[in-house]
Amino acid sequence: MRGFINNDFLLSTKMARKLYHEAAALEPVFDYHCHLVPQEIAENRRFPDLTAVWLGGDHYKWRMLRANGFSEQLITGNADPYDKFLAWAQTVPRLIGNPLYHWTHLELQRYFDIHEPLNPRSAPAIWKAANEQLKNNPELSVFGIFKKFNVFALGTTDDPADTLEWHEKVRTLIKTKILPSFRPDQILNIEKPGFAEYMKKLGAAAGKNISNLDDLLAAIRERINFFDKSGCCISDHDLEFVPFAASREDGIARPEMINRRRWEDEIKEIFSQAMEEKIPDGRSCESWKTYLLNFLGGEYYDRGWVMQLHVGALRSVNSTALKKLGPNTGFDAVHDHAAAEKLSRLLDLLHSAGKLPKTVLYSLNLKDYYPLATIMGCFQDEDCQPRSSAGKMQLGSAWWFLDHLDGMETQMKVLGNAGLLSRFIGMLTDSRSFLSYPRHEYFRRILCNILGNWVEQGEIPRDFALLDGMVRDIAFRNAAQYFNIMKGNAN
Repeated sequence: MRGFINNDFLLSTKMARKLYHEAAALEPVFDYHCHLVPQEIAENRRFPDLTAVWLGGDHYKWRMLRANGFSEQLITGNADPYDKFLAWAQTVPRLIGNPLYHWTHLELQRYFDIHEPLNPRSAPAIWKAANEQLKNNPELSVFGIFKKFNVFALGTTDDPADTLEWHEKVRTLIKTKILPSFRPDQILNIEKPGFAEYMKKLGAAAGKNISNLDDLLAAIRERINFFDKSGCCISDHDLEFVPFAASREDGIARPEMINRRRWEDEIKEIFSQAMEEKIPDGRSCESWKTYLLNFLGGEYYDRGWVMQLHVGALRSVNSTALKKLGPNTGFDAVHDHAAAEKLSRLLDLLHSAGKLPKTVLYSLNLKDYYPLATIMGCFQDEDCQPRSSAGKMQLGSAWWFLDHLDGMETQMKVLGNAGLLSRFIGMLTDSRSFLSYPRHEYFRRILCNILGNWVEQGEIPRDFALLDGMVRDIAFRNAAQYFNIMKGNAN
């Protein structure tokens, strides 16, 4: 019988163990999409206690604390940090079956060398031991964590109006590449309150007065150029659903049937109304998002950037909680919008103009995996900017509510069935926590176990050299090539 989270955790065959320990575990980490705060990185933050580093901002854990009956005071409120930690210690034994049970104990082991399961009995000793290390161990500063977990590079998530000053400050301080990512959600979300006010902020950042559509497109291009000079090679879009709508007359017509002038005239009118703080109707909002994504995709293509599309999150379901606590506090869910037809039209619109960038498609709903995997196969070609010869279109890793053992296995097996698993760009944390790097280990163990089981079942050769290369590619090398981060040194 194996011990709990031992050296061969999740590795059920001899080949799986060999692949993990002799290949996957040796590769650096490229966490190409996360929500870490650049200022905290540049300032090499040290955390005062385990609650601050572990529970602060982690809405995954907040949801489970609520599910276990704890008051908001002990979750996002101003309760004593130790009391919040004790609430988590009471919750952890109830987490069996949830990935947080594994992640919690992996984090205790990998960061603090604490191997005892967390529960109310062990909590006082774990609190004391972990806090002593946070205070005295240089490996638990931000820079120390990056070194300890061999983090070669990471991609933050940044608004187009951001100054990127913290990226500039950290550039010469550490070897880890801290890459900005262009996240223009506030430009696309024309229906949200504050759109017109945000245009002033964006214009100020670009040094332009934004009063019409041409001004906006020029300002966006200026900010993209600024991000590009700052080392950005990644964009990201949070989309509740995949939009596609041209003019009211053209609808979801194929690219060659769209009257571009008529569409642009409608977009100009939509923008004009929004600048007068009039909220466009749903059809107009979708047309706006489609137009802007088409424009942005072309700009990304011209610079060799990767476009990430995150689809399927139903945001801020609990309106009372949104009003009280704000967004990203654990009140989001999985959406069930249809994705296939509009996604295919959007990609075709870009491709028909010769402007489809390298694209990563994520969905929060398992039902979308086969549609996404098969649609992206229709747009695979050698036309990558800069050329990387393979894997232009990617099925993104299991994301958010799906980044558990079953979700990761499903995503990789769908990709294997419908595409090339060997070209997969691998794992990301999508995290706001500096304690999330064991999720890369978790992913790599699952990958190696899949391959090891296929070997044992006689489905693939018992060829370590072949599988060693495949594992190393998926763990790090494919992403490094895909995002073109090996050229030069951003730091």
